[in-house]
Amino acid sequence: MDLIPHPATAVDVDHKAIPALEALMDSAWPAADREESGGWVLRAAAGVTQRANSVWPRDPGEDPHRLIASLREARLWYRKRRLPVIFQIFDAPRCAALSALLDAEGFTRQSETLVLVHQPGAGPVADSGDPDPAVEISAEPSAEWLELWWSVDGRGGAAELAVARGILAGCPAAYALIRDDDGVPAAVARLALPGAEHGGTGWGGLYCMATRQDARRRGYGGRIVRALLREGEARGVTGYWLLVLASNAGARELYARAGFREACRYLYRQERPKRHLTGC
Repeated sequence: MDLIPHPATAVDVDHKAIPALEALMDSAWPAADREESGGWVLRAAAGVTQRANSVWPRDPGEDPHRLIASLREARLWYRKRRLPVIFQIFDAPRCAALSALLDAEGFTRQSETLVLVHQPGAGPVADSGDPDPAVEISAEPSAEWLELWWSVDGRGGAAELAVARGILAGCPAAYALIRDDDGVPAAVARLALPGAEHGGTGWGGLYCMATRQDARRRGYGGRIVRALLREGEARGVTGYWLLVLASNAGARELYARAGFREACRYLYRQERPKRHLTGC
């Protein structure tokens, strides 16, 4: 499945192909509580991660009356779950009408995120040497894997981690952990394989890249990316994507060296909390 015609140059991306990539991203990070309303997918996971608690406007629509009605339905849906209304809005022409409505409604703009892609032959790939003996690959996240990832990226305690683990379990994946010279976990990452549950391979998504704070800038991130690219190649993966904050220059440099190029970008639009008048 050729989602991106030439990932080495972001300016050549065909935006008509982006929805297929969006669907893979949705499958790779699934919310347990979800409902489809028109062309929108409403997702909730007890507030754990923006992605799993946001509206994915798969088919945003352009009719102003329908957009207003859909927004009203989304507000009611999230209000029942005591969650804010958040949209994952891609930078694409088909989202223009919805973006204009959210502007008019005062929705914030936050967490601009780049979607980077890599296909064999598009740039540097995993080296052809032997597998890195310091990298452990497993089908499930170990306790050590979860502890390191949550210590870097987690928001909350044991209850929130349990929700996050349920999100991870919602899609077949390979989990990588690399140890330092003392045998202590230094970095982890996840290769989501949404096509595996349907008997295929297709594309894989790199998620949960996390390096222990005192182990950064020592090459662990690059090694774990190469290990997962090698693992994906062995499983017949034909292309990869990953998500990185636009503000994270260090991570973007790492992924560029690994051959990833920008395909598209999105940001989150969140409804401002309503202030109630108080006092005399």
